[in-house]
Amino acid sequence: MESDKTKAAAASTAEATKTAAKKSTAGPGTTASKNGTAGSRSENRDYSQEATKDGALYKFFLDGLKDMYFAEKHILEALPKMKEAATTEELQDAFEDHHLVTQKQVSRLEKVFKSIGESAEAKKCDAIIGIVKEGENIIKETEEGSMTRDAALIIAAQKVEHYEIASYGGLVALAETLQLERAADLLQMTLEEEEDTDLDLTDIAESSINFRAADEEEEDDDDDEEEDDHDYDME
Repeated sequence: MESDKTKAAAASTAEATKTAAKKSTAGPGTTASKNGTAGSRSENRDYSQEATKDGALYKFFLDGLKDMYFAEKHILEALPKMKEAATTEELQDAFEDHHLVTQKQVSRLEKVFKSIGESAEAKKCDAIIGIVKEGENIIKETEEGSMTRDAALIIAAQKVEHYEIASYGGLVALAETLQLERAADLLQMTLEEEEDTDLDLTDIAESSINFRAADEEEEDDDDDEEEDDHDYDME
């Protein structure tokens, strides 16, 4: 009887060892029905990246690129006018620098299109047309050679920057979601440039121009009071 018990125990141990061996060699394959192996998951991910080109999200991303391609070219046309209208050399230089940066951003967008296998194409962007038009109206409504005009031009330029920051921020997020890594990296570079430009404009405004524009207002008020006093004396 003791011999039979020993044999049964040995058989049980052998069976347990065999079961454990099967589990250890199975590894990720035990979840293959849900996730597949590491290799197949990678292949599926690459395939999904290609498949997204037929999806609504990819088309929305592509439309956004086309909007910004139009916007950057439209801004290129507006910046020389803003530079010419600016009063201070500091603001003129800022607009000139941004013009050069914008030229690079147009070229970078063309690289983004190329990286996803699309041709560079512009789509009319009503938003940027409206913002730039507002800047043109500011030039008409402010006095030439005044600090007030410079202060207003900075605000107009920052509205452009804020639109670009919002747009590029969204495009970076979509590119990452669609696993378009090269596109995401290129768009991130432009986003950071737009943020830097916005900060530079803020520094220019807050360091001098806004204060000088305020002094200008006080001088105008003093002149008006003197004219009123003179008119009163004449009576």
